[in-house]
Parts: sequence; structure tokens; C-alpha cells
Amino acid sequence: MGAEGLRAGTEMVVEEKASEMSSTVPKSSNIFWHDCAVGKADRQKLLKQKGCVVWITGLSGSGKSTLACTLGRELHTRGKLAYVLDGDNLRHGLNKDLGFKAEDRVENIRRVGEVAKLFADAGLVCIASLISPYRRDREACRALLSDGSFVEVFLNMSLELCEARDPKGLYKLARAGKIKGFTGIDDPYEAPLNCEIEIKEVDGVCPTPSDTAGQVVTYLAEKGFLHE
Repeated sequence: MGAEGLRAGTEMVVEEKASEMSSTVPKSSNIFWHDCAVGKADRQKLLKQKGCVVWITGLSGSGKSTLACTLGRELHTRGKLAYVLDGDNLRHGLNKDLGFKAEDRVENIRRVGEVAKLFADAGLVCIASLISPYRRDREACRALLSDGSFVEVFLNMSLELCEARDPKGLYKLARAGKIKGFTGIDDPYEAPLNCEIEIKEVDGVCPTPSDTAGQVVTYLAEKGFLHE
């Protein structure tokens, strides 16, 4: 390999490393972490619960938003404080500058992961409901919570079921070529390999929202998140 080829290869490695680090290393060096007297343990004691992130993933139409809202309501009736971060809702504000290209999807999930981490640190049960199709991005969010407080819920509903339901009419548009890069049609969905909770369809039917929410509540209670 000539000097130019070696230099080009070195520059490529540096660029790739910089890209990998860009989401975790601040661009400014003149910043410092400031600790406060009241910490996560204090907030959890006040709320009588433990902060965590319930990350609901699955194809469009699999029931993620419905499960998130049902779970939030069930926790509320139990006197537990929860907050839902819905993928579509966040694209009206926090992520309204992002599209659906691969790099935009990565940034979308990164931002939601960081916000979810803050909610968990506040002592809340943060319910994040997003397609989040790429396994690497979900694992990056999991890595933000090193204390085991990331609970991945996979709504494992078949493409056929989700497309038959098509509550937003998006599959129809994707099949007609009016939406490009649609997950499950012309963009991949990478299923979780080691999720905490997997919810499957039964005989081609999606379980009821109350049943699925009950599964998640039971898991959270067994793992000690619903009491301090």
C-alpha cells in the first residue's frame, strides 16, 4: 500500500472513531458535571418507587402506543408516577427537525434515550414507545442505564397482522411507493435478541392492551421497581 493509500485508510479509521464517539463525548471541553444535594435515591424514597425505562419496540401497528398509554394508566391507578414518551408525539417537538433517513433514526433514538434516562433518574417509570428498528440503537439506550433499570418490551407481532390492522394507513402508502424507507417494507426491523419481556400474538390475534399491560406491571413489581 502506498503512502496515499495508508494515509486515506488512517483518515477513514479516525473519521469512523469520531462518528462513534460523537454521541457520547461532548463537543465542548469547557463543561463540568455539577452534583446536587438531592439525588436519585432521595427522589425514589419520596415517590416510593424506583426509576426505570420501559422501552416498547415493535413494528408500526403492533400496539406500542396503546400499550404505553394503558400501562401508564394502570401505574397511575396504583399510585405510581409514570410518563410516556411516544415516538410520534416527540416528532412534534423534541425531534421535529428529524426525518426518517437512517442517520435521523439514530439521532431520534439517541435523544429519546437521553431524555428517558433523565426521567428514570427523577424516579419515574418512563415508558418509551417507538419502533426503534435498529438493535444497535436500542442497545445504546440500554447502556445509558447500567443499573439494570432498562426494561425492553418487544411486541412481536407479525408484519401480516400489523399490515392488516394498519391503524394509520401507513402500510398502504408504503406499498404504493408513497412512503420510502418504511420499517418492515423497504427498511429492516431488527428484533431484540435478549429482551426482558416478549409479547406474541396468539392465533393471529394481538393480546388485549390490559393483558399486555398486566404482564409489564407484574414484571416491574417482581423486580422491585414499584416500591422503594
